[in-house]
Amino acid sequence: MMDSQNTIKEMMERLAQPGRVSWIGLRPERRAKMRVVEEVEALEDCGLEGDRAADKPGKKRQVTLIMGEHLDATGMILGRTSVDPSLTRRNIVTRGINLLSLKDRRFQIGDAVFELTGPAHPCSRMEENLGEGGYNAMRGHGGWCAKVIRSGTIRVGDAIQFL
Repeated sequence: MMDSQNTIKEMMERLAQPGRVSWIGLRPERRAKMRVVEEVEALEDCGLEGDRAADKPGKKRQVTLIMGEHLDATGMILGRTSVDPSLTRRNIVTRGINLLSLKDRRFQIGDAVFELTGPAHPCSRMEENLGEGGYNAMRGHGGWCAKVIRSGTIRVGDAIQFL
């Protein structure tokens, strides 16, 4: 007789819902103002077209993702409603998905395929961008780094799902 309870492996194969892209930003150069776009090309083993990370193929930190819910949490820690995504210097803001659930597997956003490579820890710039306490407010909420496995177009509103 089979146990009717789900195993951890089975539960890790399911999402409550596909996530969505709610914001896309590009960093044209170091310390430059973020360029907000509605769509972008993800370039295999490079990053996002127009982002400075795409100039160095083969890096583990080709694209950065952050949960919009973590921007809200960081904002509350700082006494605000939320945090402007451009201040965090991340490329893609998601909603409705726990990015940790994407760890150790390939996932699709729009036409592109990605793989997480590790956490995107906050840097000292968060203190500058978010004000006093900004670095500590972002700790544990900095998002994830990913590499592009297959090129494709990503748009605001695109679903994020397992392959």
